[in-house]
Amino acid sequence: MLDIIIDTLIDGLKLIPFLFIAFLIIELLEHKLSKKNRKLISKTGKLGPIFGSILGAFPQCGFSCLATNLYVTRIVSLGTLISIYLSTSDEMLPVLLSQKAPVKVILSALIIKVIIGMISGIIIDFILRKKEKNIEIDNEICHEENCHCKDHLLVSVLKHTLSITLFIMLISFILNILIEYTGIFDENNIIANNPFTVFITSLIGLVPNCASSVMITTLYAKGVIEFSALISGLLTGSGVAIIILFKSNKNIKENIIILSLVYFIGVVSGLIIQLLGVHI
Repeated sequence: MLDIIIDTLIDGLKLIPFLFIAFLIIELLEHKLSKKNRKLISKTGKLGPIFGSILGAFPQCGFSCLATNLYVTRIVSLGTLISIYLSTSDEMLPVLLSQKAPVKVILSALIIKVIIGMISGIIIDFILRKKEKNIEIDNEICHEENCHCKDHLLVSVLKHTLSITLFIMLISFILNILIEYTGIFDENNIIANNPFTVFITSLIGLVPNCASSVMITTLYAKGVIEFSALISGLLTGSGVAIIILFKSNKNIKENIIILSLVYFIGVVSGLIIQLLGVHI
C-alpha cells in the first residue's frame, strides 16, 4: 500500500509543471487579452495537429494533460487535442529502453504514432472547420467553476492547478489499488496474437493510468503481442489526460465522442498494420 501511495504522489507531482503552464496560458488569454485577440490566436492554430503530434511523442503524459486544459477553453482545436492524445507515448520509451529494444523498434513506434496523430488531427480539423466557423466559443475556467479570482491571476492559476492535481491523485490512487489487487493487467488475461488483440489493447490503452502503456509495451517486448497490437494500444493511451477531460469539460457527450474517436483510430490503425503484415 505504501508503494501505491508513493507512486501516486510522484506521478501527481510530475504533472504540476504542465498543469501550471496550461492554466497560466488560459488565465492570460481569458483576462489579459480581448476576445478579438483570442479569436485571432485560435485561427492561427491550423498547424496545431502538426506541432501537437510532435510534442505528444515526448515521454510521460504531460503534454496531453496540458493540451486537455487548453482544449476545454478552446485555445487549441479538437484536431490538435486528438493528435496529441494519439502520439502521446507515456511510459513506452522508458520501458523499451529498459528492455533493450532495438533502435528500429523504438523509432518505428514513435514515428508511426506521430504520423497517425498528425494525419488524424488535420483531417478532424478540416472536417470541423466549416461547421465551427461561425460558432463563438466562450468557455472560461473561472466562469465555469465560479471561483471569483479574476483579479488575482497567480492565485487563480495555483488554485486550479492544485484542484486538478488532487483530483488526478485521487482517481489514480483508486486505479492503482484496483490494478494491484485485482490483477486486471496480468499478461495472462490478454488474448495474444489473434485478430481481436488490437481491440483489446486499444481498450486497455484508454485506462487513464501509466500502467496501461507499461503493460502493453512489456507484452510486446516479451513477444506476447505483435507490433500492430502495440501501436493500437499506445495510440489510445494518453495517460491521465482523460481524467482531466472528464473533470474539466462539462460536456459529457463530447468527452465520450472524443474517447470513442481515439479508440476507433487506434483499432483501425492496428488492423491496417496487421493487414499489411508489418512485423518489427
